[in-house]
Amino acid sequence: MSVRLEMLQVARLATKLLGESADLVEAYVRAQQNDDGGFADRGGKSDLYYTSFAIDALTALQVELPTEALRAYLEAQGTGDGLDFVHLCCLVRCWSALERQHASCPETLRQLEDYRTPDGGYNQTPNAETSSAYGSFLAYGAYADHGYEHPELDRLAESLNGLLTPELGAWANDRSIPIPNVPATAAAVTVYRNLRLPIPDKTPNWILGCLHEQGGFMPFPQAPMPDLLSTAVALHALDGLQAPLDKVREACLDYIDTLWTAEGGFFGNWGDDRLDIEYTYYGLLALGHLSL
Repeated sequence: MSVRLEMLQVARLATKLLGESADLVEAYVRAQQNDDGGFADRGGKSDLYYTSFAIDALTALQVELPTEALRAYLEAQGTGDGLDFVHLCCLVRCWSALERQHASCPETLRQLEDYRTPDGGYNQTPNAETSSAYGSFLAYGAYADHGYEHPELDRLAESLNGLLTPELGAWANDRSIPIPNVPATAAAVTVYRNLRLPIPDKTPNWILGCLHEQGGFMPFPQAPMPDLLSTAVALHALDGLQAPLDKVREACLDYIDTLWTAEGGFFGNWGDDRLDIEYTYYGLLALGHLSL
């Protein structure tokens, strides 16, 4: 199963907790679509990154996608010439929702290899010497979403091993800032599980140690506040590791409720004053896990 579909299986369960409010979420997401078929970033401009989250949010809500408009927007991107690494991955991810193995995807995936680092992983920064957990996670997902065999998976796994802090069971995002954090750890856990690689026994407890006293997960233990991205991916990683969520469920539900608005979207954290589609999707993913 692809990384995208694995997450969607759980995000679909969010409607059990949302009830009738799911209609508000759908309305919010649909209102972000522009005339060109893409979905808006925080500045209102169509963006592949936000479009990928819009597609997944609507899919999680189990409602019809605006397929014709989306197809026109994606076709206009061609094979992604001129796009950066993240947006190349998003282009492939968007196509996987509409058409598995679209004709443009092999060339788009080939361009991802330009971001391959000497240690065998990927980095979203061009010409980087070492990989990042985020880059390797995105690249792995891009290939898996279309059922393509990923080139040199053993080297990708080795690059992630180099970001692990064994005594903690947690991963840093890159070697330039070797501080373990929840998003990087969750990304590595997802790849390791899919590759059936051993994961340190300490990993679940390290993630649980990032739970904020008022609910939600912080990106790292000393962070000033939790955020919705860290909360969603922490829950996803813990569930994948078969760690029980009973002790964090109520606190996390309370936290997510503080980020919900009647407009149908979610804020990213307590200091955020703008809704966007990305965090709305992460709200659905988190609620899906907490509904189990």
